[in-house]
Amino acid sequence: MAVAQRRGRRIMMTPAELDTFLTEQRTCRVATVSADGRPHVGALWFVWDGTSLWLYSITRSRRWAELRRDPRIAVVVDDGEEYGELRGAELSGTAVFVGEAPRTGEPCPELDVPERLFAAKNFGMDEMPHDGRHAWLKLTPDAVASWDFRKLAGLGGA
Repeated sequence: MAVAQRRGRRIMMTPAELDTFLTEQRTCRVATVSADGRPHVGALWFVWDGTSLWLYSITRSRRWAELRRDPRIAVVVDDGEEYGELRGAELSGTAVFVGEAPRTGEPCPELDVPERLFAAKNFGMDEMPHDGRHAWLKLTPDAVASWDFRKLAGLGGA
C-alpha cells in the first residue's frame, strides 16, 4: 500500500495501526465523479482484508453507474467525537468490479475471504446472504493518508 502523506507525519498511523483501524471500522464514505465532473459521496459498509477495501454496493445506485463510467474512487474511514480523538484514513485508487452483478452467490474464489469477513462483521453470520441487489467493488489503494489526533497529546497538545 503506497503512502502519499507528506504533511501530518506526526499524527500518521503506522501500517499496523492502520490495519487494525480499517479492520475494526464498519462504515466509510465513498466519493465518485459524475459525467459532468460533480463529486458524489455516500456511506457504505466495508471490510478490509489487509490489502484491499471491499465495498458492497447496490448495483442500481448512482455510485455504481459513476464507477462503471469512471472507476476512480476515494474513500474516507473516520472515527472520534472530540478533536483529540479524531482518527481516520483516506484511500484512493481505481475500483475493480468483482463477481457477478448483482451478486447471487455464484462461485467466485476471490470473494471467499471478503464475504466471510463481511458476513461475520456486519451480520454476525458465517456465510454471506445475497439479496440480488448488491455486488462487490474492490479498492486496492494507490495512495493512503491517515491521521490519529490522539498522538497529539504526546506531542504537547493541539
